[in-house]
Amino acid sequence: MNIVILGSGVIGTTAAYYLAKSGHQVTVIDRQPGPALEASYANAGEVSPGYSAPWAGPGVPVKAIKWMLMQHSPLVIWPLLDWHMWRWGLSMLRNCTEERYRINKSRMVPLAEYSRDCLRALRAETGIAYDDRSQGTLQLFRKQKQLDGTAKDIEILKQYNVPYELFEGDGFVKCEPALALVKEKFVGALRLPGDETGDCFVFTQKLAEMAEALGVAFRWGVNIQALRREGDRIAGVQTDAGVVEADLYLVALGSYSPLLLRPVGIDIPVYPVKGYSITVPITDPQYAPESTIMDETHKVAVTRLGDRIRVGGTAELAGYSLKLREPRRATLNHVVTDLFPRGGDVSQATFWTGLRPMTPDGTPVVGPTQFGNLWLSTGHGTLGWTMATGTGALLADWIGGRKPAIDTSGLALTRYGRQ
Repeated sequence: MNIVILGSGVIGTTAAYYLAKSGHQVTVIDRQPGPALEASYANAGEVSPGYSAPWAGPGVPVKAIKWMLMQHSPLVIWPLLDWHMWRWGLSMLRNCTEERYRINKSRMVPLAEYSRDCLRALRAETGIAYDDRSQGTLQLFRKQKQLDGTAKDIEILKQYNVPYELFEGDGFVKCEPALALVKEKFVGALRLPGDETGDCFVFTQKLAEMAEALGVAFRWGVNIQALRREGDRIAGVQTDAGVVEADLYLVALGSYSPLLLRPVGIDIPVYPVKGYSITVPITDPQYAPESTIMDETHKVAVTRLGDRIRVGGTAELAGYSLKLREPRRATLNHVVTDLFPRGGDVSQATFWTGLRPMTPDGTPVVGPTQFGNLWLSTGHGTLGWTMATGTGALLADWIGGRKPAIDTSGLALTRYGRQ
């Protein structure tokens, strides 16, 4: 089958690799000069199936108000005159119930765990290296209330047989020795030993090379303008380099997917949630993180990537703005220096921002549409890197008519009651 993939982030590139490996002729189109140059470029580096949970959950609305009042706030909302933003926010509020949280998490965890298994198999098969580590994620709690609140999460971890370790006091230091310098700041931690870390940009660049070796054609610097609809099918993609035709089209444009889909009558509830990161050179390895640390108070992840520390987090609703805002940098600087004061030189850090494509229920939108030859793979939010390989492998089976390795119910657009 001749397949065109729109978007070359980690989601589009992994789909291209697995579809080509399944024998399809694949073309990837992107406006950028290379792969993974937008949301996949400098994310936090976490591959965290154990941490896969929807942002919408019981108590989140109250927490959100408190977060916005913090000096180093993990959440910022700019009051834009944007109907899509407010509709997305209201939908998210409707998902902040115990019942919806459990349903949404039950859809996310299997995909994330399958993806981790696919990533491990890919490493074993190809030897791909991307500053990867397999030493888990450590979630740090500054307040006793946070530690006590892990009971519900642990219940769900047990339900899905996700391994974990709970530390009360400073027992977490055995996993992250550098935290011994600041252990008195924390009352405990939750460790997810099955989680991994790695440089998403490096991974995607190398996987794109492997995909090219399988015959995938990448068309860089091509602006995607519109989908051409004919009846119940898509007849082609209009670009500034002409019309591109195929048997099947896969939209993997992240936050920009809704803008392409609305003109043909598909309204997906995906909205950009802006995230920031800094990349800090390590000055003393013994005082740097071993893997990934999540500061639960500030919702910031600190990850070791080779000789660098990646610090990523914050959530900002600001439409499609890519403006770098210094207060967000101050928050990231604060967290990394508070946790690892001797680990890196923040004065030499690079500052970045990207748009995470978020759904109000946390689960990505993956699967077919009402058009027989148009498929979607978007809305992975903060878990694009975590879910990428599993999503690609899942699509290759699903599109190819084979039974996917995991249940696909609840992943497609139809879960919103839309055809």
